[in-house]
Amino acid sequence: MASNSSRSSRQQGLLMLAVAGATWGGMMPVGKALFAHLDPIVLTALRYGLAAPLFLAALTWREGRGALSLQGRGLRLWLFGTLGFAGFNLLSFEGLQRTQPEQAAVMVALMPLMTALVQWAWRGQRPARATLASILLALGGVLLVLSGGHLQRLLHGGGTVGDAMVLAGALCWVAYTLGARSFPGWSALRYTALSCSLGVLSIASVALLGMASGHLRVPDAQDLRASAWGMAYLVLLAAFVAVLGWNAGIARVGPTAGVLFINLVPVTAFAIGALQGHRFGAPEVLGASFVMGALVLDSGLALLGARRARRRDSGVPAAACLAR
Repeated sequence: MASNSSRSSRQQGLLMLAVAGATWGGMMPVGKALFAHLDPIVLTALRYGLAAPLFLAALTWREGRGALSLQGRGLRLWLFGTLGFAGFNLLSFEGLQRTQPEQAAVMVALMPLMTALVQWAWRGQRPARATLASILLALGGVLLVLSGGHLQRLLHGGGTVGDAMVLAGALCWVAYTLGARSFPGWSALRYTALSCSLGVLSIASVALLGMASGHLRVPDAQDLRASAWGMAYLVLLAAFVAVLGWNAGIARVGPTAGVLFINLVPVTAFAIGALQGHRFGAPEVLGASFVMGALVLDSGLALLGARRARRRDSGVPAAACLAR
């Protein structure tokens, strides 16, 4: 009975991760379409201004009002919230204005491998050789996607600024994710809800200052009506449902296997692009495959190593591990 319950929980986790990954893949083309009506900064402020109360309501329902307490960590939560929600979203959406959704999605898919490099630089945790090999493979894939097979384009084309901004945004999110370790004993929901709510203050300040100074266009009623369905997707699905589903899925499946579902971000973005009539060259498809293959390779080897370790600790010969 316990085995069936465990299997059911894992299946639910896999479904949650699949929905989250696919939803985030759709976020890029949806966001790109909304730029016709909303500035990226204003879009981000509206998105998380609406999503933050949903996170707080979910936290109160799940853990009670006591979980809303900052416990004297408000400044640190604000810093990480600003880094994650303001840094990632503002840089990603500003970069998305200058690049294609598919290329931006490939940058986002690099997050797991970027995490290994950040931990190496930050905490001195040198990645395994397999991870380093995966990072090199992913880097080759990114160069193919950005250059379209013509490396001189990277040096003289000037068209990679948007991709670099998205990559910088992804790095902000990696730092935000690692920042959760500064809050031991807190659930992922509590860290997300409180950091998001404080990070929104930074986003709103930038947006209000920009509109007051005339640097950002103030959306009118027609803009808001035209953006309603897209905003509903970004707020309810890509922000609220996807984040909660990802956290719950990782808890059920584990981070090593769960992170593989980040591959659905570029897969979904490329699929939507194809449905919209975009034609992708062989270098772009091959490069995206390299990035996704690198993540599969790294996670697969990590899973194999963990299984071998469990077998070794339980006294089962290593050869039996490979036979399963």
